[in-house]
Amino acid sequence: MRGGPARRGRRRGLLSTVVGTVLLAVMLFPVYWMVNASLQPTGTALGAGWFPSRPHLGGYATALRDQGPNLVTSLVVALGSVALSLGLAAPAAYALARFSLRGTRLVLFGILFTQMVPGIVVANALYGAYNDLGLLNSRLGLVLADSTAGVPFAVILLHSFMGGIPREIIEAARVDGAGRLRTFWAVVLPLSRNTLVTAALFTFLFSWSDFLFGLTLTTTGTVRPVTLGIYEYIGAHTTQWNAVMATAVLASVPAAVLLVVAQRFITVDATSGAVR
Repeated sequence: MRGGPARRGRRRGLLSTVVGTVLLAVMLFPVYWMVNASLQPTGTALGAGWFPSRPHLGGYATALRDQGPNLVTSLVVALGSVALSLGLAAPAAYALARFSLRGTRLVLFGILFTQMVPGIVVANALYGAYNDLGLLNSRLGLVLADSTAGVPFAVILLHSFMGGIPREIIEAARVDGAGRLRTFWAVVLPLSRNTLVTAALFTFLFSWSDFLFGLTLTTTGTVRPVTLGIYEYIGAHTTQWNAVMATAVLASVPAAVLLVVAQRFITVDATSGAVR
């Protein structure tokens, strides 16, 4: 009887492991099938077997030839959106969190409210403005458009963290003779590294996976993100499914690598041990 609870605990643990493994396999199956289909010869991807008996790299060659410029465009736009969003959001969040400003709550509410505006509304408004400013079919236009989602998100995230930085740290820097700008640059930003990485990661993913702004704000093939390139690849009579899947695999690599690299920075208690 003594071993009863222990055996039941082991059984529950085994059951949880089996259920978790099954759920993980179900979630990862589309990724596996995408890679499998990308290694099939042209015209056989949809009827492919479970494993590519003879891996064929023709789909990747076609994808790089046709979608290479689109991948570069998406990378430039995503990195530009990260730089612009953090460059605007970090000082704004610090000012809202640490300075006694009138209307701070109203500003934060307005920032939060912008997250509820449908993207199609923003895209339609930007189309008219871009048409007048000559920003249609430009990477700069896409960077600015994607930043409309990145900046509010980063401000909310950074404001929450910077507001929790112990006041003693800020006062110690001021006592040592650091001005507000130097305190922000040399003290606050290093302490906020993990939160900055988190904001940068999500902003990159927002921009990298954007389809709506790319579809609305580009009318020619000169500037086209990879999401739009994949969309145009897929047609009613397409036979290049291996190229489509190869493009999807290539488009997944930067985001996957970034997630692996940034995962150790995505923590909650970034100031743990800062005050001794």
